[in-house]
Amino acid sequence: MIVKKMPILQGFPDFETVKFFTGKFFQKYNFTPVFYDIETTGLSRNSTYLYLIGAVGIEDETWNFYQWMAENASEEETILRIFSQFLQQYNLMISYNGERFDQPYLEARYEKYGIPSPFTGKQSLDLYLTLKPLKSLLKLSAMKQPCMEEFLGIKDRIYDNGKECIKLYKDFLKKRDAFTADEILGHNLEDVLGLGRIFDMLGYLCIYDGDYEVTYSEFDGDNLILKLKLPCTLPQEFSNGNTDFYLTGKDEEINLIIKTTDGKLKQYYADYKDYYYLPEEDTVIPKSLGSGIDRKHRKAATKNTCYTWFTCSDAFLSSPVQQKQYLTYTLSCLIGTLERV
Repeated sequence: MIVKKMPILQGFPDFETVKFFTGKFFQKYNFTPVFYDIETTGLSRNSTYLYLIGAVGIEDETWNFYQWMAENASEEETILRIFSQFLQQYNLMISYNGERFDQPYLEARYEKYGIPSPFTGKQSLDLYLTLKPLKSLLKLSAMKQPCMEEFLGIKDRIYDNGKECIKLYKDFLKKRDAFTADEILGHNLEDVLGLGRIFDMLGYLCIYDGDYEVTYSEFDGDNLILKLKLPCTLPQEFSNGNTDFYLTGKDEEINLIIKTTDGKLKQYYADYKDYYYLPEEDTVIPKSLGSGIDRKHRKAATKNTCYTWFTCSDAFLSSPVQQKQYLTYTLSCLIGTLERV
């Protein structure tokens, strides 16, 4: 078995940054995160086996990178037991597509050897699933981890992809040469360190969950213009929009332009199943109040039709509280329209 350990001195988010972003999803006390990625000889949990695990964990206030690589199939059980012991000191598993592949694969292999799952009682943050809403907002070509890195301007990957690594590993089993082993380990290293590199992209989610302050508002006669202050720095600037709105983001600021209709704005509501949409009036009414309306004049509201109209008045423009209430759900609905462009 090949075992490696080394400190990570740069290119990885500091511990407080990781704590800040994961605190949006999990409790912050007794916080012990670990980033991990696995390499297997195939996708099937029953007919293939695990040959490499890479992980980054905190130790003495320093991130350390660990790798365990099997030099033959018989060492899989040993690696699984070592990783299980390693995970005892961590309570949050951070991965990319780990909830759909890495963790289920590992649990199946643990079951094969009669080893209790080390994931029991631990929380999971799958960056693939968590960042998936950003695909349309950031105009990402795909949700593969290298695509995320490329968006951030990171283009220094030098090793093969996962499928090529399987071929390399099979060659390694025949040749046992150090060069091939280093190439396999290098690919896994890039994947695990890449988790840290894309981690700051969680900052874009602040736009969706209302974690910002409205610092400026203006109505130019046609458009509502707003500036939003984020609690974090965006790792890369972006811009996107359609005929209804346009937004840009850079550093800690979002600039937003929303087109009005005769000086009026749509206020969207999250609980759309509780409303009827009235097509003739282009508005919604609570079902509790609309049951007496003829069925020909009402229909069940959808996410995209659950809104009412209000005037972009001076009172609204002078109230950051009202502006925040307006944006909290409406902005995510507007962003959702980008998917149909």
